Formats: sequence, C-alpha cells, structure tokens
Amino acid sequence: MVDDAMTTLSVVIPARNEAENIVTLVRQIDTALSHHTPFEIIVVDDGSSDNSIDVLETCMQTMPHLRVLRHERSGGQSAAVHSGVLAARAPIICTLDGDGQNPPEELPKLAEVLLKDEQGRVGLVAGQRVGRQDTLSKRLASRFANGLRAWILQDSTRDTGCGLKAFRRAAFLRLPYFDHMHRYLPALFARDGWETAHVDVSHKPRVAGRSNYSNLQRGLVGIVDLAGVAWLLRRRKKVRPRETAK
Repeated sequence: MVDDAMTTLSVVIPARNEAENIVTLVRQIDTALSHHTPFEIIVVDDGSSDNSIDVLETCMQTMPHLRVLRHERSGGQSAAVHSGVLAARAPIICTLDGDGQNPPEELPKLAEVLLKDEQGRVGLVAGQRVGRQDTLSKRLASRFANGLRAWILQDSTRDTGCGLKAFRRAAFLRLPYFDHMHRYLPALFARDGWETAHVDVSHKPRVAGRSNYSNLQRGLVGIVDLAGVAWLLRRRKKVRPRETAK
C-alpha cells in the first residue's frame, strides 16, 4: 500500500480492451520509475469487454502501488483520465495511453520539468511525438487536425493527441470538464494563466489489439469540440483579484 503523504507522482492510464498490452505496460512503468520519487500507478478501465480486469487484479498482487478503477460502461478517454486524476494521491500527474505506444521511459523526463519548476509557472508538460509509428492515414488526419486546432486556438502545440503528459493535479481539476478535453489541454491550461512546456518523446507501434477510434469519429467530434473550446477561451475570466495590505 502506498503512503498518501509520501506519494508525489501519480501515473494515470486510461485503457479499454487492452488486456494484451496493459500488464506489460504497467511493469515497464514500474521499471522506468524505480529510481524516481514515490509514485503510484492508476489504471482506469473504461468499460472493457475483454479480461483486462482479471489480468490487472493478478498484477496487483505483486505491485502494491498499482490501483485499478473501473467504469461500468465506456465514457471515453477524457472521462477515464478525469476519474484517475480525481482518485490520485499525488500533486503531480503523468498520463500515457494504455495501448503501449507511449514509451514509459519518457515519464521521468516529463515529471522532472514540473518537479524542478521552482517558480510554479508551468502547469502542463506536453509530449510531442517524434517518429510516429502509426498508419499513413492516421498520421495525415492527425497532422490536419493539429494544424487546424493550432491555427484557431493559437496554443503553440503541434501534437495535442500525444498521451504522454504531466500536469499539476489541482490545476487540472479546475479546468472545465467535457468529453475529449484531453486533446485541448494546452489551450485550457493557458486559459487559466499556466505555461505549457513541450518535450519531444518517442513513439512505438501497437503490438496487440486495435485502436478504439477511427479517423472519421475523431474528425466529426473534433469539429464540435473545437468550436466549444474557442468559445471557452473567449469567455475566460479576464480579471484577477489582488489583496490589499493591512
């Protein structure tokens, strides 16, 4: 069991039907953070129909810092991340996808930016995939979506779809929640006055299972979300109070 007071880093993994990948991923995270600050790993099973829960429960027997949450039905990636962050014990959160394509060895690099931010200005560290290992159609669709989003929101981020991120738990929980919000974190953190640091990360091909999303699904949902986020940015609170001295 992890001591709540000692835990300074929580790794949140949203996963759905990733039974073939999740145990290997969790063990790789454990290795990658073995010399790091006290940490916990939280897997949020988003309504899987495979045996993900069974393999995770077996894994928990030998990993006391592994926690498993479950959605009875699928709520999507943002819902899973949000549930994990709410349950997290640490002030700093790292996330990565449950499909094994985000290398866990990149996690210390992301967390370090926040742990060393003495002025407390950085709220989000966004991984930027280099050498992306996806199909050509997926890469082209992502490039178009990222370009359109960056042009409209001016968030200075070339790859918001990368699952590798680190952020301050308290700041994240103040953001307005909506489905698919995970793709707009740089703009949402900037809306609240936080800086975003960008870190290049590697990417691996999927070795088992299949993606839970299609390019068409992402595109149709993305149009509505982009308009909504642009509205949120325009309607942000533009004044902040200053306490007067006694």
